[in-house]
Amino acid sequence: MGQPRRITDSFPRRRRGPGRPPGRLKAKAKAKAKAQVKAKVRDCPRAPPQPPPDPALLDMLRRFDLCWEYGPCTGITRLQRWERAQALGLSPPGPIRDALLEHRDNP
Repeated sequence: MGQPRRITDSFPRRRRGPGRPPGRLKAKAKAKAKAQVKAKVRDCPRAPPQPPPDPALLDMLRRFDLCWEYGPCTGITRLQRWERAQALGLSPPGPIRDALLEHRDNP
């Protein structure tokens, strides 16, 4: 009987150059890669910082999310959930919709 097969037998072997420890980059290649990453970060436009949301507003939205009276909340946005509850005659709170429309770009 032969030796049992190992999982590494199904992958091709890579040859390493002389004098290079495994998994290490040459100093020049490492510096070049680092410079490319810095260039990418520098070229990236930054979005203007948004002011922190009002804690009372976050609490109101959290209560709306956790209230099962308005149906399940998985797979849809808060506004879609509010509109679905309104269409079903469940009378969701109006300030929730106003807040969602006011902060439409802030998830």
